[in-house]
Amino acid sequence: MDNINWGIIGCGNVTEKKSGQAYNKAPNSKLVAVMRRDAAKAADYAARHHVDRWYSDANDLLNDTEVNAVSIATPPAFHLEYAIAALQKGLNVYVEKPVTRTSAEAQAMAQAVKQFNGKLTVAHYRRALPMFLFVKDLLTQNTIGDVRTVQIRMWKSIKPDLIADSETNWRVNPELSGGGYFHDLAPHQLDLMLYYFGEPEKYHGYSLNQSNTYPADDHVCGEIVFKSKVVVNGSWSFNVAESQAVDLCEMIGTRGRITFPFFGNFVTWVNEDGGETINFTHPEHIQQPMIEKIVKYFRGEAPNPCPIEEAVTLMKILDAFTK
Repeated sequence: MDNINWGIIGCGNVTEKKSGQAYNKAPNSKLVAVMRRDAAKAADYAARHHVDRWYSDANDLLNDTEVNAVSIATPPAFHLEYAIAALQKGLNVYVEKPVTRTSAEAQAMAQAVKQFNGKLTVAHYRRALPMFLFVKDLLTQNTIGDVRTVQIRMWKSIKPDLIADSETNWRVNPELSGGGYFHDLAPHQLDLMLYYFGEPEKYHGYSLNQSNTYPADDHVCGEIVFKSKVVVNGSWSFNVAESQAVDLCEMIGTRGRITFPFFGNFVTWVNEDGGETINFTHPEHIQQPMIEKIVKYFRGEAPNPCPIEEAVTLMKILDAFTK
């Protein structure tokens, strides 16, 4: 496959800056078609981003003979349907996170990948960013010794500043998103835990709707025990005062500590020999490093940077935390 020619299903706000333009900037990659059910918005997107063709029906995009890779950026309720349709046609697939609404849907997607012998990657793109690769290097180098506990805190106001604008705010409609803001943000955080610490042994949690501002739960707590004996505790609340907002990960080991925000740009480490804070500048299009890896995978030049099987594990954890 000489070139990866992309079609986006669901060219909404998340694709404006994070991914859409990156498809044209990655080597051997081009965005050739986009789809959105609102034809006027699809046409506008194509015009602004100089995309050759636009559609208002996903089937028309899937039948575009130039498209050989599909990016699914709709609300999660439609991910499974579109992924299976694309795999049936022999297309490569890149699915936004959360990959589905539930682990059962994720397992169905994994089965479809096997059934059609296809290639599918999940958009846990933070594992390709230099900042989080730096954290992985610190862990590999045993900078803080054996990791004993990891504490995740994500506390935001009722309208989090991290969430992309949406006309319908589908992210807090469980029928469309699978949950609430936890389902939108936590996959990035918990995927990194899987990326860093490997296979989990057990996990449990609980959730509730404290503010009754919308249908989804707005408070989630959970714990993961990894086979490597690392223990991760997480607290997510989306109803605190703005002055109390926090985004923090603390990794405590036998020799020191690593701290960083999941949605920030610095990493601090300290041990008995000293310490340092490193600042990072994220790419203009934050998904571009991951997209470059995916293009190489689709071309048969590199392994899958985030296979569906790992996303199934992640979704099982989300289910356990919010059941």
